[in-house]
Amino acid sequence: AVNPSYEEVLEDLKIISEDADFHLIRIYDSGENSEMVLKIIKENTLDIKVMLGIWLQAELSNHETCEWLTEPIPEEELAQNKQLNLLEIERAIQLAKQYPEIIIAINVGNEALVDWNDHKVSTDTIISYVKKVKKSVDQLVTVADNYRWWADHGQELAEVCDFVSLHIYPVWEGQDINVNLSYTKENYHAVRKTLPTARIVITEAGWPSVASEFGDRASEEKQLQYYHKCIAWSKEMNITSFCFEAFDEDWKGSEDELEPEK
Repeated sequence: AVNPSYEEVLEDLKIISEDADFHLIRIYDSGENSEMVLKIIKENTLDIKVMLGIWLQAELSNHETCEWLTEPIPEEELAQNKQLNLLEIERAIQLAKQYPEIIIAINVGNEALVDWNDHKVSTDTIISYVKKVKKSVDQLVTVADNYRWWADHGQELAEVCDFVSLHIYPVWEGQDINVNLSYTKENYHAVRKTLPTARIVITEAGWPSVASEFGDRASEEKQLQYYHKCIAWSKEMNITSFCFEAFDEDWKGSEDELEPEK
């Protein structure tokens, strides 16, 4: 990877915290770039707290249900991924100890449980990882995944997490802006019904400004409308919510320049 420079990361963090007035961010792994983010926050005394990520690579081959995995992942690659995941966990633990005043929570795995993704890890394995991290750090520990997975399968995992982290995207499920908030509420309450006593955080919610596959359902106007409604509802309900994403990510998704992941 070609990571941004110290100065570029500092510029981004100042845009987030000083211009946009956000003081809690989420980063998705514990690699070199994430360590740089934490270092810059500390050295520049920025008013930002962090939910640190542990990126889990595939330990199961999900080629039968992930549409862009056309071949099984070789067993030797899965075994290597297991070792890489254990190293990633150790890096996160060390960062949590090094930056206890900045890191307030650790997320173990991002959308690694759903059937449609390419980096699947078993529920039992993630439970063991959560327990390992909780024994090693003082911060809260969670797992982030699609709301539907939590609603359908989340009871056992929720018991070991300090809070439950949901991803909610009405536009990805064929909805337009006229039903956006009602659908978001339905998603949230589906999880609440399954997990009535869990602490719930929405760790991804958003609306694309442009996307070839969504047509006119994607626009800056609709993005702004969803953002305002979602933030207002989150404050009313006292639900911590993360808006995805802070900046465009040109490297993501397909070669289509209007791919929504970008």
